[in-house]
Amino acid sequence: MARALYIHWPFCLAKCPYCDFNSHVRERVDHARWQDGLLADMRHEHALAGEDKGGRPLESIFFGGGTPSLMPPALVARLLEEAEALWGFAPGIEITLEGNPSSVEAANYAALADVGVNRVSLGLQALEDETLRFLGRLHDASEGLKALEVAQRHFARVSFDLIYARPGQSLNNWRAELERALGYGTGHLSLYQLTIEPGTRFETMVRKGDFAPLDEDACADMFALTRAMTAAAGLPAYEISNHARPGEESRHNLTYWRYHDYCGIGPGAHGRRGGIATVRHRKPENWLSGIDRAGHGIVEERTLGISEQASEAMLMGLRLREGVDLPAMARRFGMTEAQLCDPAKARFYESQGLVRREGERMIVTDEGMVLLDGLLSELVPTQLVEG
Repeated sequence: MARALYIHWPFCLAKCPYCDFNSHVRERVDHARWQDGLLADMRHEHALAGEDKGGRPLESIFFGGGTPSLMPPALVARLLEEAEALWGFAPGIEITLEGNPSSVEAANYAALADVGVNRVSLGLQALEDETLRFLGRLHDASEGLKALEVAQRHFARVSFDLIYARPGQSLNNWRAELERALGYGTGHLSLYQLTIEPGTRFETMVRKGDFAPLDEDACADMFALTRAMTAAAGLPAYEISNHARPGEESRHNLTYWRYHDYCGIGPGAHGRRGGIATVRHRKPENWLSGIDRAGHGIVEERTLGISEQASEAMLMGLRLREGVDLPAMARRFGMTEAQLCDPAKARFYESQGLVRREGERMIVTDEGMVLLDGLLSELVPTQLVEG
């Protein structure tokens, strides 16, 4: 019962030192072969979760990566054509493509808009050249802002990413950078604290003492400032790291956070359809071999128990400003509210100002969002008891 489709394009021009996404650098990409592979993967998903099995038309499509803005517009067009033929498109479908803000990719924006992309998410990451070099980005600040300007001319909806809480960054420095970012007038911003992910070059650098991450108190201060400034500018946080004008939230990402079905195709893509979790081969060459061998790139397909689905839904939903409607969630999974969320711990953390109840909804407060990972591990039982 697909409502959303995720398409993963795994290739980048360079691997950023902070990135733990499934991205790969290759000297040459056979676009014809990749088109055939992605179409086969898509058709396999439709056969299992298509309209003929009670599914609804697609409400969103998201091209993620990697760097999907490196895809030839003709390839994007062919994939969209096939998706519409298989599932159909809901009125006003959101079609997002992630991209790097380089002049090379910006040259494709008009063509991408012409083939149906109506929302872009640009990885600016910073507005200062020195920081961009530290982050391993290939564009400079001027090039990034020119690409943003081009994107705003061609797409109805534009978002961009920034990374803050960087080593040595001051609160005033972040205030000034965020004020500039808000001044560009986009309806959506994704603002992420720098995290040192396992297996990245930054992890190796921290271990060697090349730099030290910002301390937790400074990070918390920047998080609070971010929430206050975006709210004052009319782009309040609707998820822990995502901010939007009302109505410009990423509908595709809300599909994940509200725990609705989505199909994921391409290397490393995850999916959830009808209580089944799917995972594709991560390495591009292994994914292509899977396509040749079986007609799809799935490496793992697993039925999720009701308790695991409920746990995932709670963990995702509590990231959102809207929180979770506990009685509705309990009905959805045939469980009690107490099985979904430890009531004694919920009362305790409510007394600490970290969560609150608004009618039927449990909501994590701004103060609780700073401690979200630890808070979720306390509130949501790791093994929910099925009703």
